[in-house]
Amino acid sequence: MESWQEWLLIAFGLGAIVLLALFIYRQRDALSADQRRSEKAGEFARKRRESMIQSIRILAQAVEAGQVESSEACLRIKGLLDHVEPTLLQKSPFAVFQQVHDKLQHMPTHQARLETEPKFVSKMDKERYAIEQGHADEIRLAATAIRAYVFSEGVS
Repeated sequence: MESWQEWLLIAFGLGAIVLLALFIYRQRDALSADQRRSEKAGEFARKRRESMIQSIRILAQAVEAGQVESSEACLRIKGLLDHVEPTLLQKSPFAVFQQVHDKLQHMPTHQARLETEPKFVSKMDKERYAIEQGHADEIRLAATAIRAYVFSEGVS
């Protein structure tokens, strides 16, 4: 092999090394960026979960103090538990949140309630109050229990 051919192969080899080094460098940067995004998303999910758990405890405390209608608290707690620890809704004493939700879910809320005929709203309110009274002890017991409950560590 002639000298110029050897130098040409060496130049091609060096070029390939430089290109591979650039590729590896870019891949490493991309992986680092993905890892940072993943850590940021994990931290956001952790904070969101902590916020939901805190909201559950505040709602439970409000139920115990009689500061919120227990039917509204059940609906909200059930919605939060769906995101935080849904299996809890099947366990005693927490199942009452699901039970009350199931009995009230057909009732309009927010804007739909405002647009509903007042006579019908009054009828639904009577039904809601009856449900609240029928489950009052269970709801207070569940509220006390959920305030003391230690939620699992995992992000659901």
